[in-house]
Amino acid sequence: MPPTLVLIRHAQALHNVASDWSIHDAPLSDLGKQQCAELHESLKNSKIGNEIELIVVSAMRRTLETAVLGLGWLIDEKKIKVLPDAGWQENSDKPCDTGSSIATMAFEFPQFDFSKVDPLYPDKTTSVSINPYAFTGKAVLARGQACLQALYSRPEKVIAVVSHSGFLRTAISNRRFFNADWRIFDFDEDALIESRQKCLGVDGQGLFRLKEWGETEEKGGGMSRSEKGIFGVLATDFPPGMGLQDETPTEDPSNNTS
Repeated sequence: MPPTLVLIRHAQALHNVASDWSIHDAPLSDLGKQQCAELHESLKNSKIGNEIELIVVSAMRRTLETAVLGLGWLIDEKKIKVLPDAGWQENSDKPCDTGSSIATMAFEFPQFDFSKVDPLYPDKTTSVSINPYAFTGKAVLARGQACLQALYSRPEKVIAVVSHSGFLRTAISNRRFFNADWRIFDFDEDALIESRQKCLGVDGQGLFRLKEWGETEEKGGGMSRSEKGIFGVLATDFPPGMGLQDETPTEDPSNNTS
């Protein structure tokens, strides 16, 4: 049975404060650190939070800091494994959404093992047509499918993922996330079977979709801070000429109602 996912957006970072996208791989703000404390209390006091068996985190600075500060009781007390992953990084190639080198992150976060992070990280601009991290609709949506496929067959029953608002909305869940808020999802098995019957997805193996638990959908996130509703992919989510028009014929992700 595929795992349940607790999807978490990073806490407020410095680039969020003044919408300054020129700050490279921004760290958390003071408010972001406070939000991590609130995330810690919210998840620690929840049933699902104490069932987390694995933490997957975007290899960017703000997500790693959010994991350290917001999920510290899981990491330090329960010794839950943390997997930094290039796949869960943010969409754009602006400085704020471009990571630092793996060597830099390994130095700043020595408690984590970065040996399995894709060595291509953090490059998003070389060989854009084939770069899996390129800021294009095709690449982002394919990356979302790859991330979900990688978790689908894992043995853990509950996995927490710390990622970014743009990527979580456009490629993973069609939901908006406030800073440091969290939502719970299961894989939509019916949608996967139906898409396989239609030979959709990579090599006709189906499309991975999620369905949110009513518990967080009705509240607008585990902390009731996120906007309610379904928010699909927009043409403005990607640079002109880099949107969905080149997407392989699978299924329009904006029609995803899960």
